Amino acid sequence: MYDKAKIWVEGGAGGNGCISFRREAHVPRGGPDGGDGGHGADVVLVCDASKRDLGALKGSRHFRAQRGRNGEGSNRAGARGEELSIPVPPGTQATSVDGTVVDLVEAGQRAVVAHGGRGGHGNKRFTTSTRQSPRFAENGTKGEADWIELQLKLLADVGLVGLPNAGKSSLLSRLTRATPKVADYPFTTLSPALGTIEGEDRQAIVADIPGLIEGAAEGAGLGHEFLAHVERCAMLVHLVDLAPIEGDPVGDYETVRGELSAHGAGLELLPELVLLSKRDLLVPADVEAAVAEWSERLGESVLGVLAVSSATGEGLEELRQRILAELPQLQPALAPAGEVGGEFEAEHRVYRPAGEGGYRVEREEDGAFRIFGRGVELLFERHDTRNEEALAYLEQRLAEIGVLSALSKAGFEPGDDVRVGEHEFELHPW
Repeated sequence: MYDKAKIWVEGGAGGNGCISFRREAHVPRGGPDGGDGGHGADVVLVCDASKRDLGALKGSRHFRAQRGRNGEGSNRAGARGEELSIPVPPGTQATSVDGTVVDLVEAGQRAVVAHGGRGGHGNKRFTTSTRQSPRFAENGTKGEADWIELQLKLLADVGLVGLPNAGKSSLLSRLTRATPKVADYPFTTLSPALGTIEGEDRQAIVADIPGLIEGAAEGAGLGHEFLAHVERCAMLVHLVDLAPIEGDPVGDYETVRGELSAHGAGLELLPELVLLSKRDLLVPADVEAAVAEWSERLGESVLGVLAVSSATGEGLEELRQRILAELPQLQPALAPAGEVGGEFEAEHRVYRPAGEGGYRVEREEDGAFRIFGRGVELLFERHDTRNEEALAYLEQRLAEIGVLSALSKAGFEPGDDVRVGEHEFELHPW
């Protein structure tokens, strides 16, 4: 089972605006008619119920959305790029390029992980009463791009935890219709398995979490790879082998509890039902004594202590009823980690960091002035500073938003070098 993937996502670049003028013979005063460039497409994760893991993303690691088309004359706008959708299974969690946490839990849910760039305005947009024939247009901006990591966390109500060979797979196969691998020798499950307990008025999804060993939270064995799957569970059923091949039941229990705590996601705080497995290997009197001893030892820190046998079926019906009885009280804990409610967020909701429109001016060691600020950097990214009309427009915008005033306060003199992002030029304000 592939429950992790790292992929490169890149929104499409916006199309460039067009510089164009009407040339028809019958239009003696033809003016600018350059159209806008189309917006670049977004990269979107789409929750697909037919997907079971992230294995499909292992071979294709780079996902680039389509760029927007350039604008054309006659006020023709460029086409928008076609959105790139990446299907992922329910339970997928990721962080988008802009830092937004994405949590997809229901089929059809969508989340943009890399926004496309904005299309540039054509020269028609820059026509004013004093600028009637603008010979410049905007460039489209680049789309967001970066590596992102996806992680699958199973959507289960109940997580079965315990050391390898505690009997989790056997129990799951008897409680539900799941068919995990079961054997009469010590082994550990290599991937989580899901099953469903059917009640009269509800269901409970049970996940067999692969066996934990000492040091799993630090990377020992396979258990550390699956601890994240427990995070969505509303409760734990902790299996303890009453007759382990080696070790002792109390030590086994403490080992697993220690690994849950070391994982660092509050797993040790989940409500827990302790299950003493393989009761068929002990005489009834010893089983009753073991249940009493464990109940006294753990007290109210657990939901209860039961003894079962997957081989004979003893105690399984009591376990089913106990799980179904406890879950309604714990249902609020099933809310997903991300911002997901009854209605999904709009497809194009954009999260912007605070202060994006701000700027600051600093004088560098060689005497040049550098302007910092994402808004100002975007302004220069969208215009060709080699075009004199475009540069004059940029100077006008810098004056309107107060940047020229800030430069003056910092000691700027006309003709000094100014740097914005990768751009460097001499500024001669009028």
